[in-house]
Amino acid sequence: MPSIRLRLLKRLIGPILLINLAGGALTYLLAWMPAQLAFDESLADAAGALAARLGRQGAGWQIDLPRQAEQVLRNDAADAVYFVVRDGNGGVIAGDADFPPFAASAPASAPASATPAAVTTTTAPAAAPASAPAGATSGASAGSTRAGAPARAALAYDGMMRGEPVRLLVLRVERDGAGAGIGVAKTLRKRLQVRQAIVRALVLLEALLTLSSVGLVWFSVTNGLLPLKRMGADLNARGGDDLAPITQAAVPHELEPVVAALNGLLDKVGAGAQAQHDFLANVAHQLRTPLAGLRTQLEWLAQRHDEPDTAQSIRLMLSSTERMIRQTNQLLALARAEPSRFAKTRLEPLALESLVEEAIQHFVDQAALKHIDLGFELLPTQVRGDRFLLRDLVDNLIDNAIRYTPPHGTVTVGCRPDGAGGVLLVEDSGPGIAPDQRELVFSRFLRLDGKSSGSGLGLAIVRDIAQAHGASIAIDSGHGGRGALFSVRFPA
Repeated sequence: MPSIRLRLLKRLIGPILLINLAGGALTYLLAWMPAQLAFDESLADAAGALAARLGRQGAGWQIDLPRQAEQVLRNDAADAVYFVVRDGNGGVIAGDADFPPFAASAPASAPASATPAAVTTTTAPAAAPASAPAGATSGASAGSTRAGAPARAALAYDGMMRGEPVRLLVLRVERDGAGAGIGVAKTLRKRLQVRQAIVRALVLLEALLTLSSVGLVWFSVTNGLLPLKRMGADLNARGGDDLAPITQAAVPHELEPVVAALNGLLDKVGAGAQAQHDFLANVAHQLRTPLAGLRTQLEWLAQRHDEPDTAQSIRLMLSSTERMIRQTNQLLALARAEPSRFAKTRLEPLALESLVEEAIQHFVDQAALKHIDLGFELLPTQVRGDRFLLRDLVDNLIDNAIRYTPPHGTVTVGCRPDGAGGVLLVEDSGPGIAPDQRELVFSRFLRLDGKSSGSGLGLAIVRDIAQAHGASIAIDSGHGGRGALFSVRFPA
């Protein structure tokens, strides 16, 4: 399933980018169209100024345009300015003879960027000609030179002049029933500069807006998903036995159904774990009594039957019974040692050296059978713990050491103060444990050596009891790099 973050970002960033593009295009039009109109108004002003100097003389036209006035008209630092005044027959009265022919309307072949516009100006008083361009609008203009003069519409469009694109404006003038035309053209350099400046500013603005919008959306989505991330982190930080419900007051309203479902699942898992724990404890407890009775009966039979075959059979049954009793006791210890069900109120001050000395006595015979030198180095050590669980911990460590130590080896058990706490040490001269396997040995039902008997629960019980007491357990190499050294450090 795709990421929620990715889906939100796609659904938010895409429309925002489209809106930004649409806004940029609209802003461009709102900025460029008034600039284009202002440029066309300047052409209309120039045409109006020429029209004010144009008059009839007899049957012909005459324009009063001194050289200085023409220079002022053509003066422009950026663009080239062209003009022409033609009579009704197309004859040139003044200006540039190569001026393009006048267009009655916008040229059909005008460039796609051409924007024909009706620009108003004023001329000398005259009747409106019948041939005035269709659709022209009239009104007051900044190019007015005579009060009360009627407004005439001028047509502005794009064209070419001397191999360069220009903006042209044509103004029709009538005097005494005769018509004339005034054309003014200006290159597009300044217009292009203004357009480029507008585009550059808009691109920069749109880039800033886009980056800001994307950053804001990313920040908002990330912060909006933080409750999910926090809830996941809280669940990952829990131990495998922590099945406490999630507090619904700390999550947003939208996550309450998810939290409710998770809490329901945790309740079911907790109920199943409790049922499994109770079953394990009940079975282990119920098996102890019949197994103890069976061992007693087998020992009684062994004392009364000397035949070799019968004695061998009884010894095998006794060995199997002892193994079953030991595994039953381990299952019971495992049930008692569950850290999640261990009550801290069971902790009491204990003399660890006395507990260890008492436990060692039960392994003397087992060590003697393998000719193992079982010794101890005990110093007065005070810890807080549960007597029965700590006895299980010591028993399992000593039993594990004797089980994996070869004949004629050594096992040393010790305890001593460690700062404000204490440390229990069990060292053997066995094969040792490779560094990459030292964490694995605490897993349940795992046995690294298939030649030795055992259920694989001993060290798992040791780990659970240590965790229940807040202690840490570590495995190192023994003296001289041989064997294994187990150390359990108890807190103050």
